[in-house]
Amino acid sequence: MEKVMSITKLIDGYKKKEFSPVEITKQYLKRMDDIDHKLHAFITITYETALAQAKNAEDNYLKGKQLSALQGVPLSYKDLINTNGVRTTSGSKIKHSYIPNSDAYVVQKLTQAGAINLGKTNLHEFAFGITSTNPFYGAVKNPWNPDNIPGGSSGGSGAAVCANLGLASIGTDTGGSIRIPASACGVIGLKPTKGMVDTTGVQGISWTLDHVGPITQNIGDLAIIMNGLTDRLYQEHCHTQISGMRIGVPRHYFTYHIEPDILLAYQNALRQLESLGAILMEIDISSVQTASEQVFPIALAEGASIHENHLRFKLNDFGEDVRAHLEAGKSITAMDYIKALNWRKKAISEVDQALTEVDIIATPTLPVSPKQIGVEHVEIDDLQEDIFTSMTRYTRLFSLTGHPALSIPMGLDTQGMPMGLQLASKYYYEPLLIRSGYAFEQSYLTDFYEQRQRISQNL
Repeated sequence: MEKVMSITKLIDGYKKKEFSPVEITKQYLKRMDDIDHKLHAFITITYETALAQAKNAEDNYLKGKQLSALQGVPLSYKDLINTNGVRTTSGSKIKHSYIPNSDAYVVQKLTQAGAINLGKTNLHEFAFGITSTNPFYGAVKNPWNPDNIPGGSSGGSGAAVCANLGLASIGTDTGGSIRIPASACGVIGLKPTKGMVDTTGVQGISWTLDHVGPITQNIGDLAIIMNGLTDRLYQEHCHTQISGMRIGVPRHYFTYHIEPDILLAYQNALRQLESLGAILMEIDISSVQTASEQVFPIALAEGASIHENHLRFKLNDFGEDVRAHLEAGKSITAMDYIKALNWRKKAISEVDQALTEVDIIATPTLPVSPKQIGVEHVEIDDLQEDIFTSMTRYTRLFSLTGHPALSIPMGLDTQGMPMGLQLASKYYYEPLLIRSGYAFEQSYLTDFYEQRQRISQNL
């Protein structure tokens, strides 16, 4: 299991009987045993479930039967996604022993497609943070530098995919929690259109903002996972033709208070897209700063409502930072909440308007690189922010509006840490994100993927 294998190559090998699902699954489980103690990417490894699912997939291949392009594909689920008979902690002490009696919708879909569940990934407690420094299950570490955070809240999923502990992981995103770890760990992360992927059976933060989506090693694998989640065909959009595609470059906000390495990488990424035939066009989203800040009152108020009983009866069982967030949510007034929802409507209208002028909006995913574990504040250009506010600054807008948004690597900074490019588009225009991401990947990321593979091999 030294080399990263794409889903397409894996399935091809199964069909040619070059290796079997049971053999591959055992290799992944051994790799997890060997290196996950260095990363804390997993809370639970599902040995018996994985091997039973692998045996079913193997039997199907021997019979010449293939349920889908995911049959025999090893992946994982963020540990707030319910798995029947398997502990689902939400990264918390409160749900430490919770065992669901049914699968979440996304687990049902991928299991029916023949995917193999390797385990449940670590996360920021109740998904209420972006460091994935979990007080109960250990701080998730970034495979590129174990002293640094992997982003969050789906940090275990990002770290697992980067470290080749499975070919994909299913995460959640309320303010950036798929795209932030994807950027920080140098992998692919997609927040689909709001409501496209059913969140039934997923521990929520905010019914207004919650999304479920995949983290993968490359765009081709992302397309296959999205096929399984939505029953729509995405692989046919994996081609490099983006000539004439209009790329919107926001004039303001997304290049303010940003680390120089990331700004330079973003400018280089835009030039690369332009060299592929895309047309760069400046756009305005005038409300972006105020609107994106409305994620906080919405998520805090709805989160406090969701956790009302826990706050009343198990307050001291929360980690310190999450307890503070949820208690703050109790103080959000009805007026503040309604005002935030009205700003959301305004932001949706402005992003929709911008997307009548362009096909894709391109921004950096993060304004800062992933920091050392324990760092609580970031300072850029004399602006000091807490790390949560800073690292969600560019992702929050599309969580608020529900537009699909993709994070794809755009190189390494001078400290050797990954940086991400964020691409967003109209509702249900995921195929366009896949096409633009695939073109960028094929022309620009070969060397980066080789570097990532070396990082994975050296763990």
